[in-house]
Amino acid sequence: MTGLRSDPQRESPVLTDGARAVLALADPTAPPFETGTPQAARAAYDAGRPAVQGERAAVAAVRDLVIEDGIGALPARLYRGHGAPASGAPALLYLHGGGWVLGGLDSHDEVCRAFADMAGAVVLCPDYRLAPEHRFPAAVEDGRRALAWLRKRAGEFGVDPARIAVGGDSAGGNLATVTALAARGDDAPPLTAQLLFYPNTDAAQDSDSFRLFASGYGLTAATMRWFRDLTIRDAADLADWRFSPLKSADLTGAPPAYVAIAEADILADEGIAYARRLEAAGVPTVFERWPGLIHGFVSMGRHIPQSREAIAAAVAAWKRFEAR
Repeated sequence: MTGLRSDPQRESPVLTDGARAVLALADPTAPPFETGTPQAARAAYDAGRPAVQGERAAVAAVRDLVIEDGIGALPARLYRGHGAPASGAPALLYLHGGGWVLGGLDSHDEVCRAFADMAGAVVLCPDYRLAPEHRFPAAVEDGRRALAWLRKRAGEFGVDPARIAVGGDSAGGNLATVTALAARGDDAPPLTAQLLFYPNTDAAQDSDSFRLFASGYGLTAATMRWFRDLTIRDAADLADWRFSPLKSADLTGAPPAYVAIAEADILADEGIAYARRLEAAGVPTVFERWPGLIHGFVSMGRHIPQSREAIAAAVAAWKRFEAR
């Protein structure tokens, strides 16, 4: 695994032009998310998305559906990429970011489309329940439900149940890691990969990157703490491995992992720490540190060309894992 060397310039990273362009879009008079309500934060987040999202790939097919599993209805969106075979296709369960509080089927539509086309795959994105209306472990349970449903319906969607991976970004990366760890005991073919972009892995939020990039780089430490505190039921949840997968006692047998972090991101250190633990547990791991970039860059394709490059790198790693 490469990219974990110390960087003497870490306290003053040189941001890319694209990252600076995204940061310049922020309204300095807008109140921080944490000073208002979750509903206001969602409205602001949704209103700002079009200014940063890139073009949406014209996948072969896309449709909205509902996951019905006897527990409750869970909206979802299914994508079929160009080049995906009619049967035996690889599939990706993608769990969107948004601090467990924001986001939905539209917020990461461009990411899911890019994965579907680049991988020639079927992508399922569930609209998992959000906090604070549905606190931990609701989103974790929905990730598990979505995976079980995809496995059960694999034949209907032309998916090979032995070629399913999970992925996600930020809070969705957290959910993807937890889904991957929990799936180790399933009576089903093992997941082929976990594709993680700047994942939340440690609810303690006390790393050096939290201090270094606490403000001025998009996602702030104050906002991330607000997200966390809206999601947990009580302080005991902070130590639960399903919320802090870095605290899992054993990562042995986890699916092969692609882990990407942004250089100037409060979550950088916990992503690095998780990649190191996976490698130490003998899990095939590809780690990439994206210099000059900020949290959320994979969803900022309008300004940051590396968003597509990172998805392509994740797809390439996924294919290598499958070929092992």
